[in-house]
Amino acid sequence: MALGAMNWQACGISLVGGYLLGSIPFGLIFAWLSGAGDVRNIGSGSIGATNVLRTGKYWAAAATLVFDAAKGAAAVLLAQRFLGDIAAQIAAVAVVLGHLFPVWLRFKGGKGIATALGVLLALYWPVALLAGATWLAVALYFRISSLASLCAAVTAPLYAMVMGRPELAIPVLIISILVVIMHRANITRLRAGTEPRIGAKK
Repeated sequence: MALGAMNWQACGISLVGGYLLGSIPFGLIFAWLSGAGDVRNIGSGSIGATNVLRTGKYWAAAATLVFDAAKGAAAVLLAQRFLGDIAAQIAAVAVVLGHLFPVWLRFKGGKGIATALGVLLALYWPVALLAGATWLAVALYFRISSLASLCAAVTAPLYAMVMGRPELAIPVLIISILVVIMHRANITRLRAGTEPRIGAKK
């Protein structure tokens, strides 16, 4: 009974802790520090690195990418170190949820790509490398960042299975579904042929 209570307690801590860590709006912070103002009033309104890049503040976008990925990795590694593997998988999903739906910003956050990458690196880095390679290949060929992100997200659970880590497929699949949902506007533009290409001028 005590063991069960400990497990439920660990799950609760990883869920809440992961969400709170994920909800730190680094894009909003770095955009403000760079003098770009509120990034939510620019472009898509997302607090992710891609939208911060639209401000023209390259260092802020780079810092957002790094810190968003770092919080994803940190949530998983801390939960794994102190609470165990199951807690780490729960924290993996929770940190992405926190990034997508931060309570401090009325539940409007980023699209989750950088945070998901950090999560994958912490869960099992070969899967992260394969997903990253998928993103790069699609981006180089089609020159559409959102399409590359969607392809990487969809294939990540398959990579977990192929690499012999089926226990990671479920949390990775949940994260992938969340990422796809957050890209629904991009999917609409992709179907209409109006999604902007990388490097294209407005």
